[in-house]
Amino acid sequence: MRSEDRRSAILGMLERSGAPVSASTLAAEYGVSRQVIVSDVALLRAGGAGISATPRGYVLRTAPEGVIRQIACRHGDGEMERELNTIVDQGCTVLDVIVEHPVYGQLTGELQLKSRYDVGEFLRRCASSDARPLSELTDGVHLHTIACPDEDAYRRVCGELHDLGFLLEN
Repeated sequence: MRSEDRRSAILGMLERSGAPVSASTLAAEYGVSRQVIVSDVALLRAGGAGISATPRGYVLRTAPEGVIRQIACRHGDGEMERELNTIVDQGCTVLDVIVEHPVYGQLTGELQLKSRYDVGEFLRRCASSDARPLSELTDGVHLHTIACPDEDAYRRVCGELHDLGFLLEN
């Protein structure tokens, strides 16, 4: 398969998929290495394709539905699961995590966590790698962009995070 055809097929697969697709899955599907897929995705992005890399694989970016807000949080080691589950338990999606780095400025990690299952998979990936959460760079301070079905869900998230002592407020 020619590289242009493979890139077109990758885009088609992402369009049809209802879930993230890993680079390893794409590599097996098209009989190439994972690194070839990473390069293909980089070229697709450079060409304007709205592809995001999430902890579970590649997805096509779509406009999030509902109320989109950012919340500022701070918590210690071992409290990430509680924080993320608190958000998804209210029917909201954790779109990303953002920290302010002293050298690089704003660093954003795509998350796309919609359920406890997604949170669990994300935490398993964290535990099985040498990578550390971005919030460790900022003494636990970070932002999340969240998509909520309505203002009530957003207020419930803020209330729960406040009660847990995770919400940074004025």
